[in-house]
Amino acid sequence: MKAMTKSPTAAIDKRVSARLPARSGRPLRENAGEVDARIMDAAQRVFLHRGFEGASIEEIAEVARAGKPTIYARHPSKKELFTAVVARNFKKFVRFEEVTPVGATVEERLVSVGITILGMALQVENIGLFRASIAEVRRFPDLAKEVSAMARERGNEAITRLLGEMAECGELHALRAFGPDRLRTTARFFLDLVVLPLIMRALFGESLESLCAEIPGHVSSRVSFFLAACREGGAD
Repeated sequence: MKAMTKSPTAAIDKRVSARLPARSGRPLRENAGEVDARIMDAAQRVFLHRGFEGASIEEIAEVARAGKPTIYARHPSKKELFTAVVARNFKKFVRFEEVTPVGATVEERLVSVGITILGMALQVENIGLFRASIAEVRRFPDLAKEVSAMARERGNEAITRLLGEMAECGELHALRAFGPDRLRTTARFFLDLVVLPLIMRALFGESLESLCAEIPGHVSSRVSFFLAACREGGAD
């Protein structure tokens, strides 16, 4: 086993994670979910602190209080474990079913959607995991592609649904851009114009605190441009 050097991060992990008595054999069926969650939580912490390359299954097993065979039985490789961690984290923050557009006008409602989504996205854990996957793009080109494709697909599906619900009545219903045959493309434009710019800046290292302070003004101006483009496209 490769020797591990002590670091402030490792010390923090040991203080935060109280050691439990060692267990042997397979976990009881009723405890399987707890073991899964413990492994995923530990893996996320280690990946965030170490990056993909610096993380080891040994350290993840120690933080999770689980044996390496237990981890490998669930995730055959470090890459698969990392991908699973990113997928779980993305599902946690993309809780678009909880997003409820608010406001008296279409523009206000779209602004509220954009602000909520960016508030969810620009969290340390989310940006950190995306950065870690991008850092390994030369060694694992499929890893960043899988993470990016997952994010865009889930995001586009959720925005398509939200815009579709908003278009069922009112002004948007009359716009061609919100017709059933164009709605998915319109949703992608919304993401590209309103959401992705701040996320890209975060991935390149800009302060999350500063970016979060920009969210209201950024979303407001981008939504105005988005709606103007949709209206320019004409109505049925």
